[in-house]
Amino acid sequence: MPQPELRTSSAAWLEGVLGMFEAEGLDVPALLRDAGFDAESLHQQNARFPVDEITMLWQLAVSRVGKPTLGLNRDLASTYSNLGTVGHAMACAPDLKTSLGSLTRYMAVISDATTFSMNDDPRGHWMSLEHSGGSLPIPRQRVEYALLTLFTFARWAARRDLRPLMVEFVYPAPADDRPHREAFGCDIRFNCAANRMLLSTTDMTMHLPTHHPVLAEMHEHLLEDQLSQLGQTTTSSLVCAEIARRLQQGEPRRQDVAAGLGIAERTLQRRLQEESVSFQSLLDRTRRELAQQYLAEQRHTLTDVADLLGFVDASNFFRACKRWFGLPPAQYRARIWQGGLVGARVPAGALLN
Repeated sequence: MPQPELRTSSAAWLEGVLGMFEAEGLDVPALLRDAGFDAESLHQQNARFPVDEITMLWQLAVSRVGKPTLGLNRDLASTYSNLGTVGHAMACAPDLKTSLGSLTRYMAVISDATTFSMNDDPRGHWMSLEHSGGSLPIPRQRVEYALLTLFTFARWAARRDLRPLMVEFVYPAPADDRPHREAFGCDIRFNCAANRMLLSTTDMTMHLPTHHPVLAEMHEHLLEDQLSQLGQTTTSSLVCAEIARRLQQGEPRRQDVAAGLGIAERTLQRRLQEESVSFQSLLDRTRRELAQQYLAEQRHTLTDVADLLGFVDASNFFRACKRWFGLPPAQYRARIWQGGLVGARVPAGALLN
């Protein structure tokens, strides 16, 4: 069975998360040990960690702290989040829209398991986060903390007490949503289609007091180098991102993906040939990665997953799962939740149902 592409997050971001855990009273050294981490590796230059290992840290942390709202403290998110060079570049942008919009290109430096997108709305702009590339279900606390981090950064960069117009999560509503409303300062909706936050046009177009064109250019050069080292500047990586963005509307055609990337279809075909990869193989790879994540989330029925992956009927999805995982989708999902797809470094019994 072919192995999926490994998605990772930066050590800088993880160190910030661990600082937040410690501030919440968790025994971080024990947490790292029990999750199979080498604590010294956190301090190695350019270290990165697989998405499933970080998911395990969150699962263990939530279990041990006994706090389902772990990560929903605005002050802690502001204090401990570490966006590294990406954050420096964002702070140098002329306005909040440009600042946050740069994440559509540079999010992979923080985590190539996370996709950030912005969409227009008559009232302003939606900012959405989606995680992929792992075989374990992403804890809601991890997603909530990531979105709260973006909000606290926006408040810091604007030097204003911003308030989102709305925040939406895909997860079911908790028994008490006051911690969510207090963290974001607005109404929260649950059981929605995406994890996202809406900021007003007025807020998004305001000038940032930290705007610095020269420093912005310097940081962007550094980030482009990091993207190149991660393999995120290849045509293949750009195609996969564009395919993922379009799949929910059906199977994307090569000409549509080329148009979305702003290049001619023949140019796209030539560049993929230079990288010795086909459009169809990238479509298949992207579907496989997203299938792993969708099947790990109980909120999606198998029919939902087939639709989200752009399959015209469930039988095609069934055959694809057999080819990818050696199992039909229902059995593969059962194995995920039984821990059968977790590597040896994950402690037995650590999965949370």
